Amino acid sequence: MTPSQALVEYGSEHHIATITLNDPKSLNAFSTPMKNAMVAALEKAAADDEVRVIVLQGAGGHFSSGGDIKEMLADGLTKAAVSNKITHMVAGVGEVSLLLRNIHKPIIAKLEGAVAGAGMNLALTCDFRIAADNAKFVQAFVNIGLVPDAGGIYLLNALIGAAKTTELMMLGDKISAQAMADLNLLNAVVSSDELDDAVQNLATRLAALPAEALATMKDMLNVHAYSGLNEALDMEVLQQTRMAQTDDFIEGVTAFIEKRKPVYNQ
Repeated sequence: MTPSQALVEYGSEHHIATITLNDPKSLNAFSTPMKNAMVAALEKAAADDEVRVIVLQGAGGHFSSGGDIKEMLADGLTKAAVSNKITHMVAGVGEVSLLLRNIHKPIIAKLEGAVAGAGMNLALTCDFRIAADNAKFVQAFVNIGLVPDAGGIYLLNALIGAAKTTELMMLGDKISAQAMADLNLLNAVVSSDELDDAVQNLATRLAALPAEALATMKDMLNVHAYSGLNEALDMEVLQQTRMAQTDDFIEGVTAFIEKRKPVYNQ
């Protein structure tokens, strides 16, 4: 990424704000600088009375590959260093999840390519999700010895129940956009060529509806369906910090770096 290239791009037109995660080299991995830029963009959209709808998307044909593993290991591979770094990162992504819910404007996640880990869970926090048929979703945390963050367990359980949530988070398998739609986790699946138009059509339709009614609906839904999210995010920080201190995580992340299969519990 060039020095002049923003990690998050912001644009607004016809009452629709578009926020783009813009680090294609990492498949838009979620780092602390990206978190800070994303919070600023979301707060800008929330404060602009001309903006009625927000679209969240990723650059380069991918939504997000999840947490930035390079940042996790930036201070070294000791348990103390990694744990301190992950505590900060998990709290940061949780801040974004809460903001996505607490902004009383409809937010559409435009999904394609990699939608992994925290990226998947941030998408689940949005009000609408439209995916290209090439999108691949995965609760990737277990593959490196971590637990879901960005509200993952809470959101999945609220949306699809405990049984399927258990399967997705414990097995960590990649699932297709159609499988996500079959679980009622997507509003629509379209071809890659149709994705832009599908998202634009939904955003335009929402922008023409009464904004105060939509805001009140979201507020009421937060009370009825998401009232425990804050507590769940606090629990994630505690548990993810603990996971970062385990031998399994060190093995998992080392294997990831070395591009080999991890060997746990030896």
